[in-house]
Formats: sequence, structure tokens, C-alpha cells
Amino acid sequence: MKKILPFIFLLFIVSSCKSKKVAPNKKKQTRTVKVNTTNKPTKAAESIVKYAQTFNGTRYKYGGTTKKGMDCSGLIFTSYKKYDINLPRTTSGLKSTGDWVDLKEVNVGDLVFFATKKNSRSVNHVGIVTRVRTGNVEFIHASSSKGVMTSSLAEKYWYFSFVQARRVL
Repeated sequence: MKKILPFIFLLFIVSSCKSKKVAPNKKKQTRTVKVNTTNKPTKAAESIVKYAQTFNGTRYKYGGTTKKGMDCSGLIFTSYKKYDINLPRTTSGLKSTGDWVDLKEVNVGDLVFFATKKNSRSVNHVGIVTRVRTGNVEFIHASSSKGVMTSSLAEKYWYFSFVQARRVL
């Protein structure tokens, strides 16, 4: 019996060492976005995007419209207002402003809308297209976790959250 007890103990330790967790894949998963890259952005759109980019790194603040803090719709409202284009202040107001644009025809300065809440297709986030190139659309927005930043529609999260694009210029 004394010889069997250590053997059982050793067997128990060896069998319980198996890891049941699967290591997460740290690589960002991307998707290809089909876009028409022949459309040239207008000077007004380029100016608006350039101004929006001055807010890069600004912390997120619900309802904010300044360098002290900004939310997603505040970024759009402030960037367009600088060039005397008055838009609604909220994402829900913006989602029906301007003309609907197919993602394949999106251009710099267009607005892109997302549904980021789990199990919902209701628009609650917005950004401004900053760059369009083959297979990718980049946009600036105010992330609640990282503040004002540029992201890509090729990223899995944004690709699956995308709802619509609208042109206001």
C-alpha cells in the first residue's frame, strides 16, 4: 500500500497538468474592403479631415467637443463646424444626414456609422473617412477606450460593426 500511494499521487499530478485554455491569437484579424480608389477627395473634405486629425490623442469625454475631451459625434460636429458646415450634434441625428453612399464608393470626408453594442444593429458610433486605398478604408473617430484615433475598416471589429456610410459634402 505504501508503494501504491506515491504512484497514485504522481499519476494525479501528471494527469492534471494539461492546459485547457487555448492561447489567444494576438495577430489582428483583417478583412478586405472593396473600394473605388479613382475618386479624388475635394479640398473641403481634405481640410476637414486635416482639422479632425489635430484632435488625435484627445481623451474621450461624453458630450465633449474640445481638446480637453471629445466624443465621436463631437469630433464630427467640431470638424465640420470649423468650415461653416452645420451638422447635428448627435450620432442619431447624423445617421440620417446627407446621402447614403455604398461602401465601394466611399471617399475622404464621408461619415461611417457603426453598431458597437452586442447583439444590436442600431447605430451608436460615427467616424470620418480619412483615407481610401485598395482593400482598406481608414477613419478617425473618438474611441471610448483610447480617445481620438484612426482605425481601419479592414480590422475585424470595425468590419463587422459597420452599418452605413453617408456623404454630407
